[in-house]
Amino acid sequence: MDYQARIDSALEALHDEGRYRVFQNIRRKNQQFPKAVWTTTNGEERDITVWCGNDYLGMGQNPVVLNAMQKAIEVAGAGSGGTRNISGNTSYHKDLEASLADLHGKEAALVFTSAYNANEATLSVLPRLFPGLIIYSDALNHASMIEGIRHGFGEKRVFRHNDVAHLREMLEQAPKDAPKLIAFESLYSMDGDFGPIEEICDLADEFNALTYIDEVHAVGLYGPRGGGIAERDGLMDRLDMINGTLAKAYGVMGGYVTCSAKLADAIRSYAPGFIFTTSLAPAIAAGALASVEYLKIHQELRDEHQARARNLKEQVKSLGMPIDDYGSHIVPVHVGDPVKCKMLSDKLLEDYGIYVQPINFPTVPRGTERLRFTPSPVHTDSMVRELVVALDELWGHCALNRSQMAG
Repeated sequence: MDYQARIDSALEALHDEGRYRVFQNIRRKNQQFPKAVWTTTNGEERDITVWCGNDYLGMGQNPVVLNAMQKAIEVAGAGSGGTRNISGNTSYHKDLEASLADLHGKEAALVFTSAYNANEATLSVLPRLFPGLIIYSDALNHASMIEGIRHGFGEKRVFRHNDVAHLREMLEQAPKDAPKLIAFESLYSMDGDFGPIEEICDLADEFNALTYIDEVHAVGLYGPRGGGIAERDGLMDRLDMINGTLAKAYGVMGGYVTCSAKLADAIRSYAPGFIFTTSLAPAIAAGALASVEYLKIHQELRDEHQARARNLKEQVKSLGMPIDDYGSHIVPVHVGDPVKCKMLSDKLLEDYGIYVQPINFPTVPRGTERLRFTPSPVHTDSMVRELVVALDELWGHCALNRSQMAG
């Protein structure tokens, strides 16, 4: 086999489809974000505004978080020194887990290096803990959930997105005594729609199934203390496992799972993705803890965030652009063509200093390519207006339709 030719062919296919991904050289400006510096391919530095970051509340530059991280570095140094089982288990990690368990009203929490790692490690080990486990997975679950379920080598059944009737049909077909788990998300980040948590919990109770919910795009952002959609709706006690991230609303890095103390003990004891991974640096754990505790008592940031998202949606809708609006903070503007989606992204950056990455297949299905905007409390009214004006001008330039979507 000509290995190089196969590599070239694979990369050329991405270019031909218009979905080859380019990593831009972006440096965030501390205390000025969403302002950042873009270094072009010829080495020129240009000021830009970031519109596609997941630091939803600007906590990555909050002085409370930065001070906690700096203090931890002074006390403990840079790295953790190993896995949690060897030498990487510190008071910083234990305190963070206690705070997260409290946030979600659970007995325990396990912190991982990312929410992807938390999903993959946890979901892959569950069939080992519950032999014969059948996992029912929403069709639009995140790749980390899909990979975790696949790596568990158990039985998987996929139900249509948010279709509780289809889920019921599948549950009815399984043996009554078979162990079951329903895996789904509270907020699907590409469209911004919510999962039917209460209805799924009702089915779980009826069919004696466990529940596993991914709240990564909701923790910190919803609920009176930032516990997510389940906290907002008063449903956290009905969920067996809650997955979240420390890298989005909390502005730092890492992921976690909260659950019962015994289940957490079993996961940490059996999951290779936890056992063999170097733990978070103490400074990161300290910063995450400071952020979680801060957002438990600062509802005003969540209110500002929602107001900013509503404002952007209203202005984009006024231009007749196709946009999904399910009442969340996600603002997906549909383009429907990978080449034009990338063209819009490139022109926004090069001509207007606005940075938003195109969302193409396989992140979303072909034909649903989009620009996904994530407004935050640190985006000003003038930044919103600059974005809307740029979109208005470029939409016509790219010969795109102005027909609103029903969402």
